[in-house]
Amino acid sequence: MDTNLGPLVGPEAVELLAAVLTPAGGRVENWRVDQVDHQPGGRTTVGYQVRVGWADGSVTEETLGAATGDLPPEVARLTDGHTEVGLWRFPFDPDLPALPTACDPHRMGRLATRLGLDGAAARLTVRTYRPRRRAVVELATPTGTVYVKVLRPGRVRSVHEAHRAATAAGYPAPHPLGWTTDGLLVLAALPGRPLRDALLTGTPLTDGVVDGVLAALDLPPALATGARRLTWGQKARHYAGVIAATVPDLAARARSIAAAVDHAAPEGPDTPVHGDFYEAQLMVAADRVTGVLDIDTAGRGERLDDAACLLAHLAVLADLHPTRRAPIDQFRAALHPRLTQTLDPAALARRTAAVVLSLATGPFRVREPGWRRATTQRVELAERWLAEQMQGVEV
Repeated sequence: MDTNLGPLVGPEAVELLAAVLTPAGGRVENWRVDQVDHQPGGRTTVGYQVRVGWADGSVTEETLGAATGDLPPEVARLTDGHTEVGLWRFPFDPDLPALPTACDPHRMGRLATRLGLDGAAARLTVRTYRPRRRAVVELATPTGTVYVKVLRPGRVRSVHEAHRAATAAGYPAPHPLGWTTDGLLVLAALPGRPLRDALLTGTPLTDGVVDGVLAALDLPPALATGARRLTWGQKARHYAGVIAATVPDLAARARSIAAAVDHAAPEGPDTPVHGDFYEAQLMVAADRVTGVLDIDTAGRGERLDDAACLLAHLAVLADLHPTRRAPIDQFRAALHPRLTQTLDPAALARRTAAVVLSLATGPFRVREPGWRRATTQRVELAERWLAEQMQGVEV
């Protein structure tokens, strides 16, 4: 593993946590690394779950963050003379200034009331937190639910406009209900449940769901904004670098995959793309797709990327849940020939291998038990997709 990660993820990390908590009267009773965002040659951000004992005898579960690299001025800082580390305690994320507001029951209750909901009985649940990147807080009331997305202030307006453009064009994204300059975006809830849940519970899925997934790949032209984004194939060298830094024994294999899937020329025409299109983003009912989440990443790219992202996630999901492999593989088998009617099978296989390689960084990022073995298995899966590229056969 990259020796630069040691102070953040190794045993010595407890000293960082104590440096934040001791001045506040807390002591570290137990702790674990919750997630890691490692950028080789750049910054590293780590989230921790910490059990804290306080002077009054109470015990709480806390989320803390630490980062190296370019640090914002608001964070506490420690240095060993070589590396400077910034530290913070949730919800006071230095790059998400609106997060304390989103986690404040009183302020969110008032927001719910302004939206016509029963704010007096509002309940908050943090659904997602990626340190320094984003968070999602569910604001549930007896009369309805909305989701409060917390973004970096510089992104919130464009993400709001993307949702407004998408819904105006009839695309089933969440309706935007308002935003603030410090980074809050309020979104209406979508009906249905995630496709992932349906697959894992064995819920029968009709051809209408397959049709709906394919239709959801057709994003409104208004979302094809900005410069053409790098494809999964063009980003593969970055993910190979992360794998090499965390599991050096896989470095050569990861870099070989990255070299095989990289490309200089476009492999498809410009089109609006979602950017992170997979089963957990798709909301479904029994016979249809009811919505698509997280269009924050939408932009101009290649349809191959969204199709490959879905196939790769389904392949990994089947590996993660072997007892549910049959319905997952059945659904993927229904999608694949429909996708290759309009997409080159070999290019789709290469691009899917690239996405699987990116997913091979996930077990380390979320500190999954047995993450080294899980990383190896995903590299092997990427190699299988790559081996099938000439035949265009799905794995």
